[in-house]
Amino acid sequence: MELRTAASPKDVKYYTTDRLREEFLIENLFIANEIKLIYSHIDRIITGGVTPTDKELVLTAGAELRAEYFLERREMGVINIGGDGIITIDGKAYQVAAREGMYIGKGAKDIRFSSKNSQHPAKFYLNSAPAHMSYPTVLIKPEGEPAEGVVIVQDKNKVELGCLEQSNHRTICKYILPGQVESCQLEMGMTSLEPGSVWNTMPCHTHDRRMEVYLYFDLPEDAFVMHYMGEPQETRHLVVRNEQAVISPSWSIHSGSGSRNYTFIWGMVGENQDFDDMDHVAMKDLR
Repeated sequence: MELRTAASPKDVKYYTTDRLREEFLIENLFIANEIKLIYSHIDRIITGGVTPTDKELVLTAGAELRAEYFLERREMGVINIGGDGIITIDGKAYQVAAREGMYIGKGAKDIRFSSKNSQHPAKFYLNSAPAHMSYPTVLIKPEGEPAEGVVIVQDKNKVELGCLEQSNHRTICKYILPGQVESCQLEMGMTSLEPGSVWNTMPCHTHDRRMEVYLYFDLPEDAFVMHYMGEPQETRHLVVRNEQAVISPSWSIHSGSGSRNYTFIWGMVGENQDFDDMDHVAMKDLR
């Protein structure tokens, strides 16, 4: 497990490009037959990629957590951005197709990941946060019929925003949030931009009560996203490629513009779960 420490905005404004990437950019998340985990001191979030190809991968706590098992004191959200896969939790197998997700509650001990087709493996993207109590483990589907242990994303949590004229026509699909999938502090969802639209989260905002991690994907090899971060009057940028993630501290804006349309997964942890609790930044005030 890789460790990333917290950073002060007073220091970040002096970082070089290499230092900025070292602190906030997560590359090479999805490695065949490996579990890659990044532990950030910022709200203690763990971000990871799990890519089982021809064998089952087992999630363990590692020495860094000083725990008997990974979710002894944590909760976890997972969204699959690859081929069809299987997540087995304490002996119960869940079929997790592309764009489907899971919330796994505190106390789940034996967590295993596998793919149905080694030639088109699942790519499980995860966010994990400290948890003070246990909520039910559920499979989350953007579409379909409700069933025992399965939550379908509610229509009110599929929000279409923006327009082509402003290059930001997009759909936000909220997976884990109060009223749909309960958690201690973790929220997760996915935003998809329509062809011809390239901007996300602009006008931008901060939220001092929550940090956030963005995973960008659905990008061809030669495409990229310019991810903007930093304090509103001290902005910086990162060039982000396909299936790379960015850690965004609570004091930082988190916005992007791509060389073409793309999809990104957002995960938030922190003080509250009010999705609309944002400190908006006027376009004229950005520097």
